[in-house]
Amino acid sequence: METKKKDIRALTKEQLRDFFIKEGDQAFRGNQVYEWLWSKGAHTFEDMTNISKETRYMLEDHFVINHIHVDTMQKSNDGTIKNAVRLHDGLIVESVLIPTKSRTTACVSSQVGCSLDCRFCATSRLKRMRNLNPDEIFDQVVAIDRESRLYHDRPLSNIVFMGMGEPLMNYNNVLKAIDKITSDEGLGMSPKRIVVSTSGVPKMIKKMADDEVKFKLAVSLHSAIDAVRTSIMPFNENFPLADLREALEYWYAKTKNRITYEYVVWKDINDKKKDVDALIAFCKFAPSKVNLIEYNPIDDGEFQQANSQAIDMYVSMLEANHITVTVRRSRGKDIDAACGQLANKS
Repeated sequence: METKKKDIRALTKEQLRDFFIKEGDQAFRGNQVYEWLWSKGAHTFEDMTNISKETRYMLEDHFVINHIHVDTMQKSNDGTIKNAVRLHDGLIVESVLIPTKSRTTACVSSQVGCSLDCRFCATSRLKRMRNLNPDEIFDQVVAIDRESRLYHDRPLSNIVFMGMGEPLMNYNNVLKAIDKITSDEGLGMSPKRIVVSTSGVPKMIKKMADDEVKFKLAVSLHSAIDAVRTSIMPFNENFPLADLREALEYWYAKTKNRITYEYVVWKDINDKKKDVDALIAFCKFAPSKVNLIEYNPIDDGEFQQANSQAIDMYVSMLEANHITVTVRRSRGKDIDAACGQLANKS
């Protein structure tokens, strides 16, 4: 019976070196293969041109490279690109390239579907099929970097984990992927250019602080009133705001990195003065900034973008309390690539 071949990218460099020694070859071959897999993004063993054919055939006998494949690529009128990415087992996730004048950002997925149940998000309607492996996360970034160079004439500058899935529910694999992305043996990107966005899993936020991660943290907050937040993000019942606040205080005490709150204002849900007052109080315990995000409807009309007066009220009250606030216009709406719209419609 044929044994299932192992994905070679699950091996560390040391394990690759050991494999070659065991096969009667020299350890440095492991370094060469590792470089092809991570720095040069080889899709097949055939791509590894400085390795003998015999060695490539031998690798083929033992291993596979479970590379992603960009199934479809959609381009928005505003330059945003959405990739439907097919994984080795046929499942699909989506990732997005967001260009601005000064940078290009990759929005990557960490799970197929999502573990959580935010009622305003299309991804949450897909049940979580599985976590992505580190190489599948890494490959999304490589694909977007290539598109950035091809269509925008510059390399990828930033990465946000705001695609499909809750990154902290796939913590180990997300950290391994970031390690590869930031390593000189991978893409060599600065961790300061990476943001991991969570809906707020207190235990895992504390773990990140203990692990002394170097990337930035964003929290998908949307309300600082428990009853309101639970109505739009039901899991808040298990992770209430008091627990989230304690975890974020711990994060700041350990890392000294300010927190970004992602915040959508909806009509008749969180568009009153009391909602802003609660947000201001929540922002006060640790240095933070607020990103007010334009809402992108997901068909059923239950959630509607608040009117501009409500947004103006948020901005003026936050600024009066010396809290940095930005209003973020959505990109890629015409191809369902905006925040909360990733649902594998393609």
